[in-house]
Amino acid sequence: MIIEIPENSDFSIHNIPFGIFSTQDRSPRVGVAVGEHILDLAAVAELDVFDFNTALLEKDTLNDFISLGKEITTRVRKNIQYWLKDNNSVLAGKPELFVKQSEAQMHMPIAIGDYTDFYSSLEHATNVGKMFRDPENALLPNWKHIPVGYHGRASSIIVSGQPIYRPKGQTKPNDAEAPVFGPTRRLDFELEIGFVCGKETQLGDSISTKEAEDYIFGLVLFNDWSARDIQKWEYVPLGPFLAKNFASSISPWVVTLEALDPFKLAGPKQEPEVLPYLKYDGEKNYDINLEVGITPEQSDETTVCFSNFKHMYWNMAQQLAHHTVNGCNINIGDMMASGTISGKEENSFGSMLELSWGGTKPIKLKDGNERKFIEDGDTVTMKGYAQKDDIRVGFGEVTTKVLSAK
Repeated sequence: MIIEIPENSDFSIHNIPFGIFSTQDRSPRVGVAVGEHILDLAAVAELDVFDFNTALLEKDTLNDFISLGKEITTRVRKNIQYWLKDNNSVLAGKPELFVKQSEAQMHMPIAIGDYTDFYSSLEHATNVGKMFRDPENALLPNWKHIPVGYHGRASSIIVSGQPIYRPKGQTKPNDAEAPVFGPTRRLDFELEIGFVCGKETQLGDSISTKEAEDYIFGLVLFNDWSARDIQKWEYVPLGPFLAKNFASSISPWVVTLEALDPFKLAGPKQEPEVLPYLKYDGEKNYDINLEVGITPEQSDETTVCFSNFKHMYWNMAQQLAHHTVNGCNINIGDMMASGTISGKEENSFGSMLELSWGGTKPIKLKDGNERKFIEDGDTVTMKGYAQKDDIRVGFGEVTTKVLSAK
């Protein structure tokens, strides 16, 4: 191996995720994570080993690289894997090609044109329905027929490490006759996975479930921040607005769909039977372990959630097929998020709304304090990895600190 990769590293030889990094002497550029290091692809290009326009490896987003198409981007990834394993390869004896992750600054990997958020976890939708609607009829009539979603705000999606300010808005306390204005008192995370679109379509075109994987470049961890009290007051009749558009956080490394092939598995049985355009063949769910931790200021992290991407009722192929069935066009770099990922067990619920059951069951932290929702000074960290035998592919983490309202 050209460079040492620690055991149980998220960034094993099986992964090779793409991202944008910089250092004091290197401008933002394309790199891949290898263990605790980053392989500088712009520097590798100077070895004259790539057969495409390598100037795009010096861009500050992955969009142009992704636009080369999977035939090229997959070959780049496979070549890197081969070079790393061959002690006589073009990378041998060239430590200047590598940068320690601890010495690099990570940037937003994608210029996101449009962002769509889905609502595709049966357990999450059921929990929310029990809390806010009829516990005996928790799901709305359409939920098992369509992958429900809404168009979110792309401009406020930020990369891991960037803090957010507590949002302000209108809320209506239960005992008040009129709404009041101020900072949210019910700030929440939502544990999600987002996928990056890797091909574009024309207006009027649709993508089938069979074609969908060709249009998905890779995945990131996604924290869809939510202000529950603002959401409760504003969401009727049109749905999420200020309660969601203030910030969403993503992990900086984009894990390719191909790297996750070993972790495919069957999804839950869908009843009633879906309409023909939503039917699919093969295994479309992924076994990805997920967890969420809360770290108060000057305290230790408490892990509050252990979940898994395999729980999703609607898979990514169905989401993309439904999104485009009306002729909606997609572009390279568009982001689509899964919706909150919750499992059946209480400790697998993917939001504080569920974990604390609307604030009625506070969560105990290691330092003895409790949380119903996220407080100022708290840092929320999400992690994810897939493991099968000795193959491990991870996402690193997305971490965000909450600052008091401006």
